[in-house]
Amino acid sequence: MSDALSITTLDVRNDSAKHHGHAGDDGSGESHFHVTLRSPDFAGKSRIARHRMVHKAMGAELVASIHALSLDLDV
Repeated sequence: MSDALSITTLDVRNDSAKHHGHAGDDGSGESHFHVTLRSPDFAGKSRIARHRMVHKAMGAELVASIHALSLDLDV
């Protein structure tokens, strides 16, 4: 992802254990994530544009394999 975005802060938290037994829990322990990301590339971009940038950087296959992805994106 760092090739696609200039990242100043990146924190990935796996919240899957909080959702054990709920919809989308596939038992892998890797279904629900929260990402805090700061990048100067987000300057002047809307919330949706920022989300699209992250999804593109992650790639369609990775995004499709995650049930829930919470994004906290800022400059």
